Formats: sequence, C-alpha cells, structure tokens
Amino acid sequence: MGLKRKKNAGSPEVASIRNDYVRSVERQEKRQQAHKVRLFRRLSVFGVLVLLATIWIGTTIYAQSQSMAEKEAQRAETLAALEEVEKEQAQLEEQIMLLNDDDYIAKLARKEYFLSDEGEIIFTTPNEDHKNEEDEVKEE
Repeated sequence: MGLKRKKNAGSPEVASIRNDYVRSVERQEKRQQAHKVRLFRRLSVFGVLVLLATIWIGTTIYAQSQSMAEKEAQRAETLAALEEVEKEQAQLEEQIMLLNDDDYIAKLARKEYFLSDEGEIIFTTPNEDHKNEEDEVKEE
C-alpha cells in the first residue's frame, strides 16, 4: 500500500490511498467511461444510418409522386384524345349511314355537281367569296 500525495491549488497536500479497492474502483470507472464512449459511438452510427435511410425513403417517395403526377397528366391527355376520336368515329358512322341512303346521295349530287331531277332548272347565285374576289380584281 502506497500513499500518493496530490497537490491542490487551494488546499494543503492530500494523500490518496493506493490500495486494491481504490485501484478496482478506478478500473471500474474507466470501464464505465469506455462503455459510455462506445455507447455514444454506436448511437451516433445508428443515428446516421437512420438519417440516411430517412433521406433515401423521402427521395424515393418524392420521385414516385412526381412519376404518378406525370402519368396522371398523360392519362388525362389520352382520355381527351380518345374522346375526340370517339366523336370523329360517331360522325363517320353517321356519314356512312347517310351515304347508304339514296335520297341523301341524290341531294348531295344535286348540290355539289349541279345535277338536276327531271323538270328542275338550276340557277347559280354568286357566293360571298366569289363577290370578294371580283371586288379585289376590280381594285387592281
């Protein structure tokens, strides 16, 4: 058992006892301190991993929401185009039905090609477009 003297600035010399108990208590304190340091390091690493995982999950969710928004916009455009095509198809089907009607074809031929029925006389009247063209020619 040895005595070790410590000097403090404000007090006289104090002797500390260096026996087995004191040494075992000091070792125990050092182990506890080392344990606290290791625990702090492990918690720090775990915290960093959790932070990285959170960032990764957040960016993935953001990218997926952007992708979903783009696909929804594309879907809306496609539905609008489909609606347009369906309208055009309905018009074309109606035109097909009309072209299968002989009376409609006769009216169309009379109108477009100036054909006449028996006993009809065809008179042509000038159109507005035709009048405008004549006015332009006169002005030149």
